[in-house]
Amino acid sequence: MKPAYRRASTTGESLVLQNDKVRFVLWKRICGWGFGELYTPEGRLMAVLDHFGELMLRDQEIPMRLEAKEYEAFSDGDTEGYIFKVETTMASKMLKGTSFESWVHFPFEEPILTGTVTISLKKGDDRIGYAVSLTSGANVYARYLRLFWLLCGEASYGTRKTDALLPGVDWPVGEEWSSGTDFFKDPWANRCIPHPNKVASPVMAVSEGGDAVAVSYDLDTPVTRWFNYNENYAQPVFACPNFIERMNNNLLGIMLPDVKSESQENKPFADEYLEMHIGQRITFNAELYTVKGKSLDALVSWVKRYGLPAPRPVMTFDEAQEKIARAYNTNLWHEGEGFGYRQRPTDGIGRGVPHTLRRWVAEHADTQLAKELAEKIAWCDDVPKRAPASPEKLRADRISRGDTILSWQKPDGTFRFEPDGRHYAKDDFRVARAFIEPMGVDQDTALYMNTTAALDLMTIWEKTGEERFRTGALSALDACADMFRPEGGDYWETPLHAPNLLAAAGAANTYAYAARLFGRDDYREKAVWYLRSLLAFTHLRKPKNVNSLYNTKPCLCSSDWYFANWVRDFVQWEVLNGIEQSAGLGISWAELDPEIDWDRYRYGVTTAVYNWMSDTENKPLAWRPHNIPASLDYYLNGDFNGCFSDTFNSVTGNTGGMFIPPSAIAACLYAIRDEAPEVTE
Repeated sequence: MKPAYRRASTTGESLVLQNDKVRFVLWKRICGWGFGELYTPEGRLMAVLDHFGELMLRDQEIPMRLEAKEYEAFSDGDTEGYIFKVETTMASKMLKGTSFESWVHFPFEEPILTGTVTISLKKGDDRIGYAVSLTSGANVYARYLRLFWLLCGEASYGTRKTDALLPGVDWPVGEEWSSGTDFFKDPWANRCIPHPNKVASPVMAVSEGGDAVAVSYDLDTPVTRWFNYNENYAQPVFACPNFIERMNNNLLGIMLPDVKSESQENKPFADEYLEMHIGQRITFNAELYTVKGKSLDALVSWVKRYGLPAPRPVMTFDEAQEKIARAYNTNLWHEGEGFGYRQRPTDGIGRGVPHTLRRWVAEHADTQLAKELAEKIAWCDDVPKRAPASPEKLRADRISRGDTILSWQKPDGTFRFEPDGRHYAKDDFRVARAFIEPMGVDQDTALYMNTTAALDLMTIWEKTGEERFRTGALSALDACADMFRPEGGDYWETPLHAPNLLAAAGAANTYAYAARLFGRDDYREKAVWYLRSLLAFTHLRKPKNVNSLYNTKPCLCSSDWYFANWVRDFVQWEVLNGIEQSAGLGISWAELDPEIDWDRYRYGVTTAVYNWMSDTENKPLAWRPHNIPASLDYYLNGDFNGCFSDTFNSVTGNTGGMFIPPSAIAACLYAIRDEAPEVTE
């Protein structure tokens, strides 16, 4: 047997770890054991582990691989594997006796790193365990230490892919490049070695032809630290295709040092070196696996295996609802005008009363706060009431609305992007296409504009019984049958085909609604898929320095090509909108997809917003405006207290932008309490 991998010279010796779910073949190089090939159960080569580690020192241009002369096989219960005793290859020793010896000399005669690499497989499991334990034998500075270097598609499908996923950062499909300029312009486009705070979950994956290969790793435990110096964490490296090494494959890697600031991003050869000392320990753990499906399926597999993390709300359900009610009773109330707030001097205040506020007042009627709010609500309601429309008028209006929607639909069932027509709400894309390039092309289509139209048509059909609306809705949904990455939400300021959370939540709710109406299993499967795609945008981890657990990215792109980076910045209103919409439609995410704890998810993303709420008494300098500079004075005056900010920076932890009313939080909390009260206790 010979390896498929042709970039390594071998002795022909090999070791195999195999069960009915995965097969991993380890090969010995001429200098020692050091690379592996990962196969599906059917025998398809998915990826090559290029080495057991590689060290590049500051003062030596030749990298040193970690290789093993010896190994030890072990069996522990239902787990078996191999422990490789590794050390860095020494260039000086390798060159002795060759023509290079007289003119190339490096001062290292002993290995810089020694230790073990343990590779294991548990019976019935699909995960190859990978554990590194190293000790430094010298005081050195390194440009990089590559701890895990997986070449997906090497010696098999090459750079082809169905998709690839680095959660929270990048989700390229087909021939798109990761770190491409499809949804960003440079320098933001490059995300191959991002700040770890931007990474949503410790998983990377590539899929092709119905199979996905993935690595999960420990992202929030220090890999190494010396004395009281900086800790270093596992730093993901993601390049699909592998433009870092310019090779015919897709790269999923882990390296040191990690990125400490955005100025250090995207440097395969670090400018700020990894400092190592004699006796310093380096430990790293990962799991390598394959699944059927796409990259999202690999992420879902990880979530199913380890579960969703417990939310960490800084307030109880009752405390949050009371905080919101107090805001409406104080700074969000304007005597003689109504409820609301002004971010611009011209912003209006109105008599509209959030339905959540009415509910809170009814449930706490015996409190002084509720009594004061009841008076304010009564004032808002004290206006002449319009006579309700007749059933005939309501029906006629619905039919008119439905026919208008159908007039937009094309013969193939799709609804198209009309940037100068019905989609013109902001001038962002007009400016972008004139100044740089279009963010969306006229008459193109995307998931969001089809599912939103289909949902409207379905609700109109239910009310009127007019069959043409049912037909139009089905035609729109079926036109999206081959789509799988959610796209099209935020079309007013972001690239049309960028991966998008608003599109994901809307599609999940729409297909679930259609599945209930029409009893179609394919619609239910679509609903589950798009619901699970929310995981690609949601941070299921908490970095050491920023409380970003359950924060969400709105999309993996930039606004207007240059004016907001949605890989760096969180936005929460879109996922709250999805939760509130599902409640309004009577759709239970937990019932739709019982394999994921969606009640915990909903509570997690809702309570994460507590950290974004304006509180000038306790956090007076936590927020700054973006495009409305004058609103800073309103903020400092406490006018926005209780509201939550539009954006949250994943690197700094700072909030900014505009403010969103807290009724959105209250509505989601009530939706969760009504459906799963035990989650909110």
